[in-house]
Amino acid sequence: MKRKVLTAFGLLAAFATILFCLALPGSKAQAKTYQIGTDVTYPPFEFANKENKYVGIDIDIIKSIAKEEGFKVNVKPVGFNAAVQSVQSGQLDGIIAGMTITPERKDKFDFGTPYYKTGAVMAVKKGSDITSFKQLKGKKVALKTGTAAADYANSLKKKYGFKTVTFDDSDNMYQDVTTGNSVACFDDQPVLQYGIKHGLKLQIASKPANQGWYGFGVKKRHSQGIN
Repeated sequence: MKRKVLTAFGLLAAFATILFCLALPGSKAQAKTYQIGTDVTYPPFEFANKENKYVGIDIDIIKSIAKEEGFKVNVKPVGFNAAVQSVQSGQLDGIIAGMTITPERKDKFDFGTPYYKTGAVMAVKKGSDITSFKQLKGKKVALKTGTAAADYANSLKKKYGFKTVTFDDSDNMYQDVTTGNSVACFDDQPVLQYGIKHGLKLQIASKPANQGWYGFGVKKRHSQGIN
Protein backbone atom coordinates (compact mmCIF):
# COMPACT_ATOMS: atom_id res chain seq x y z
CA MET A 1 0.00 0.00 0.00
CA LYS A 2 2.80 2.37 0.92
CA ARG A 3 4.45 1.84 -2.46
CA LYS A 4 1.18 2.42 -4.32
CA VAL A 5 0.42 5.60 -2.41
CA LEU A 6 3.90 7.02 -2.76
CA THR A 7 4.01 6.13 -6.46
CA ALA A 8 0.79 8.02 -7.00
CA PHE A 9 2.47 11.10 -5.56
CA GLY A 10 5.94 10.51 -6.93
CA LEU A 11 6.02 13.54 -9.23
CA LEU A 12 5.41 16.31 -6.73
CA ALA A 13 6.05 18.95 -9.35
CA ALA A 14 2.70 18.05 -10.86
CA PHE A 15 1.05 19.51 -7.81
CA ALA A 16 2.49 23.00 -8.15
CA THR A 17 -0.99 23.99 -9.30
CA ILE A 18 -2.34 23.43 -5.78
CA LEU A 19 -0.95 26.75 -4.63
CA PHE A 20 -0.46 28.30 -8.05
CA CYS A 21 -4.20 28.14 -8.67
CA LEU A 22 -4.71 29.86 -5.33
CA ALA A 23 -2.49 32.68 -6.58
CA LEU A 24 -0.09 32.70 -3.68
CA PRO A 25 2.45 35.33 -4.70
CA GLY A 26 5.39 32.92 -5.06
CA SER A 27 8.60 34.61 -6.09
CA LYS A 28 6.90 37.99 -6.00
CA ALA A 29 6.37 37.52 -2.28
CA GLN A 30 10.11 38.11 -1.71
CA ALA A 31 10.44 34.80 0.12
CA LYS A 32 7.57 35.53 2.47
CA THR A 33 6.97 32.78 5.02
CA TYR A 34 3.46 31.34 5.18
CA GLN A 35 2.12 29.61 8.28
CA ILE A 36 0.55 26.32 7.18
CA GLY A 37 -1.44 24.11 9.54
CA THR A 38 -1.48 20.34 9.28
CA ASP A 39 -2.54 17.26 11.20
CA VAL A 40 -0.30 15.38 13.61
CA THR A 41 -1.23 11.70 13.13
CA TYR A 42 -2.45 11.06 9.60
CA PRO A 43 0.01 8.77 7.80
CA PRO A 44 0.95 8.56 5.02
CA PHE A 45 -0.06 12.20 4.53
CA GLU A 46 1.47 13.70 7.70
CA PHE A 47 3.11 12.05 10.69
CA ALA A 48 6.19 12.17 12.93
CA ASN A 49 9.07 9.91 11.90
CA LYS A 50 11.55 8.18 14.22
CA GLU A 51 13.47 11.44 14.60
CA ASN A 52 10.21 13.16 15.60
CA LYS A 53 10.26 15.22 12.41
CA TYR A 54 6.99 15.70 10.57
CA VAL A 55 6.99 14.02 7.18
CA GLY A 56 4.51 12.60 4.69
CA ILE A 57 2.91 13.21 1.34
CA ASP A 58 1.26 16.51 2.29
CA ILE A 59 4.47 17.78 3.86
CA ASP A 60 6.47 16.86 0.75
CA ILE A 61 3.90 18.55 -1.48
CA ILE A 62 3.80 21.86 0.39
CA LYS A 63 7.60 22.06 0.71
CA SER A 64 8.14 21.15 -2.94
CA ILE A 65 5.70 23.82 -4.07
CA ALA A 66 7.26 26.43 -1.80
CA LYS A 67 10.69 25.70 -3.27
CA GLU A 68 9.34 25.76 -6.82
CA GLU A 69 7.39 28.99 -6.37
CA GLY A 70 10.02 30.84 -4.33
CA PHE A 71 8.40 31.30 -0.94
CA LYS A 72 8.85 29.69 2.47
CA VAL A 73 6.48 27.74 4.68
CA ASN A 74 6.40 27.08 8.38
CA VAL A 75 4.44 23.86 8.80
CA LYS A 76 2.63 23.72 12.13
CA PRO A 77 1.38 20.26 13.20
CA VAL A 78 -1.43 21.58 15.39
CA GLY A 79 -4.00 18.88 14.64
CA PHE A 80 -6.78 18.87 12.07
CA ASN A 81 -9.57 20.65 13.94
CA ALA A 82 -7.20 23.24 15.41
CA ALA A 83 -5.76 23.92 11.95
CA VAL A 84 -9.24 24.43 10.49
CA GLN A 85 -10.17 26.89 13.24
CA SER A 86 -6.83 28.71 13.05
CA VAL A 87 -7.16 29.32 9.31
CA GLN A 88 -10.71 30.60 9.78
CA SER A 89 -9.55 32.98 12.52
CA GLY A 90 -6.59 34.21 10.49
CA GLN A 91 -3.91 32.75 12.78
CA LEU A 92 -2.69 30.49 9.97
CA ASP A 93 -2.46 31.19 6.24
CA GLY A 94 -3.53 27.76 5.00
CA ILE A 95 -4.16 24.12 5.76
CA ILE A 96 -2.92 20.95 4.08
CA ALA A 97 -4.02 18.00 6.18
CA GLY A 98 -5.84 15.42 4.13
CA MET A 99 -8.75 17.87 4.04
CA THR A 100 -11.68 16.70 1.94
CA ILE A 101 -13.31 19.40 -0.17
CA THR A 102 -17.00 19.51 0.76
CA PRO A 103 -19.81 21.98 -0.07
CA GLU A 104 -19.88 23.09 3.57
CA ARG A 105 -16.15 23.76 3.61
CA LYS A 106 -16.35 25.66 0.34
CA ASP A 107 -18.50 28.19 2.19
CA LYS A 108 -15.56 28.95 4.49
CA PHE A 109 -12.47 28.08 2.44
CA ASP A 110 -11.02 28.57 -1.02
CA PHE A 111 -9.37 25.41 -2.31
CA GLY A 112 -6.61 24.74 -4.78
CA THR A 113 -6.57 21.95 -7.33
CA PRO A 114 -7.86 18.67 -5.80
CA TYR A 115 -5.01 16.20 -5.45
CA TYR A 116 -6.28 12.91 -4.01
CA LYS A 117 -9.62 11.11 -4.18
CA THR A 118 -10.80 9.46 -0.98
CA GLY A 119 -13.84 8.17 0.87
CA ALA A 120 -14.92 7.48 4.44
CA VAL A 121 -15.05 3.93 5.77
CA MET A 122 -15.89 2.21 9.04
CA ALA A 123 -13.15 0.25 10.79
CA VAL A 124 -13.50 -2.20 13.68
CA LYS A 125 -11.10 -4.08 15.92
CA LYS A 126 -9.21 -6.85 14.14
CA GLY A 127 -11.22 -10.06 14.48
CA SER A 128 -14.50 -8.28 15.21
CA ASP A 129 -17.66 -9.79 13.74
CA ILE A 130 -19.17 -6.36 13.00
CA THR A 131 -19.71 -6.05 9.24
CA SER A 132 -22.66 -3.65 8.97
CA PHE A 133 -23.94 -0.41 10.42
CA LYS A 134 -26.96 -2.26 11.86
CA GLN A 135 -24.66 -4.01 14.32
CA LEU A 136 -23.69 -0.66 15.83
CA LYS A 137 -27.07 -0.15 17.51
CA GLY A 138 -26.66 0.83 21.15
CA LYS A 139 -22.87 0.74 20.89
CA LYS A 140 -20.19 3.44 20.97
CA VAL A 141 -18.33 4.69 17.90
CA ALA A 142 -15.11 6.75 17.99
CA LEU A 143 -14.77 9.81 15.74
CA LYS A 144 -12.13 12.44 15.04
CA THR A 145 -13.37 15.98 15.60
CA GLY A 146 -14.10 18.09 12.55
CA THR A 147 -13.44 15.48 9.86
CA ALA A 148 -15.52 14.53 6.83
CA ALA A 149 -15.53 10.95 8.13
CA ALA A 150 -17.04 12.16 11.40
CA ASP A 151 -19.69 14.08 9.47
CA TYR A 152 -20.53 10.91 7.58
CA ALA A 153 -20.79 8.87 10.78
CA ASN A 154 -23.00 11.49 12.39
CA SER A 155 -25.32 11.33 9.37
CA LEU A 156 -25.83 7.62 10.15
CA LYS A 157 -26.10 7.98 13.91
CA LYS A 158 -29.85 8.45 14.23
CA LYS A 159 -30.73 5.79 11.67
CA TYR A 160 -28.56 3.08 13.21
CA GLY A 161 -28.84 4.11 16.85
CA PHE A 162 -25.22 4.27 17.94
CA LYS A 163 -23.47 6.66 20.32
CA THR A 164 -20.31 8.63 19.55
CA VAL A 165 -17.20 9.78 21.37
CA THR A 166 -14.79 12.28 19.81
CA PHE A 167 -11.02 12.67 19.77
CA ASP A 168 -8.65 15.35 18.47
CA ASP A 169 -6.26 12.93 16.78
CA SER A 170 -6.37 9.64 14.92
CA ASP A 171 -4.10 7.68 17.27
CA ASN A 172 -6.39 8.11 20.27
CA MET A 173 -9.44 7.36 18.15
CA TYR A 174 -7.90 4.11 16.92
CA GLN A 175 -6.78 3.17 20.42
CA ASP A 176 -10.31 3.58 21.72
CA VAL A 177 -11.35 0.86 19.28
CA THR A 178 -8.40 -1.49 19.72
CA THR A 179 -8.83 -1.41 23.52
CA GLY A 180 -12.54 -2.15 23.22
CA ASN A 181 -13.92 1.12 24.56
CA SER A 182 -15.60 1.73 21.19
CA VAL A 183 -16.64 -0.91 18.68
CA ALA A 184 -15.83 1.09 15.55
CA CYS A 185 -14.39 4.29 14.15
CA PHE A 186 -14.74 6.18 10.87
CA ASP A 187 -11.83 7.57 8.89
CA ASP A 188 -10.60 8.04 5.32
CA GLN A 189 -9.90 4.80 3.49
CA PRO A 190 -6.25 5.40 2.41
CA VAL A 191 -5.20 6.39 5.93
CA LEU A 192 -6.76 3.30 7.47
CA GLN A 193 -5.31 1.07 4.76
CA TYR A 194 -1.84 2.47 5.41
CA GLY A 195 -2.19 2.06 9.18
CA ILE A 196 -3.43 -1.52 8.92
CA LYS A 197 -0.60 -2.35 6.52
CA HIS A 198 1.83 -1.10 9.16
CA GLY A 199 0.42 -2.96 12.15
CA LEU A 200 -2.72 -1.11 13.23
CA LYS A 201 -4.99 -3.76 14.78
CA LEU A 202 -8.12 -2.75 12.89
CA GLN A 203 -10.00 -4.02 9.85
CA ILE A 204 -12.15 -2.10 7.38
CA ALA A 205 -15.80 -3.12 7.60
CA SER A 206 -17.56 -0.97 5.00
CA LYS A 207 -17.19 0.30 1.47
CA PRO A 208 -16.01 3.90 0.96
CA ALA A 209 -18.80 6.48 1.02
CA ASN A 210 -19.10 10.26 0.75
CA GLN A 211 -16.20 10.18 -1.69
CA GLY A 212 -14.40 13.42 -2.32
CA TRP A 213 -11.03 15.00 -3.02
CA TYR A 214 -8.33 16.38 -0.75
CA GLY A 215 -7.35 19.99 -1.32
CA PHE A 216 -5.15 22.74 0.07
CA GLY A 217 -7.33 25.38 1.72
CA VAL A 218 -7.11 29.03 2.69
CA LYS A 219 -9.64 31.31 4.32
CA LYS A 220 -12.51 32.31 2.03
CA ARG A 221 -11.65 35.29 -0.18
CA HIS A 222 -8.01 35.22 1.00
CA SER A 223 -6.60 33.26 -1.93
CA GLN A 224 -5.33 36.33 -3.77
CA GLY A 225 -2.21 38.04 -2.49
CA ILE A 226 -2.08 36.73 1.07
CA ASN A 227 -0.26 39.32 3.20
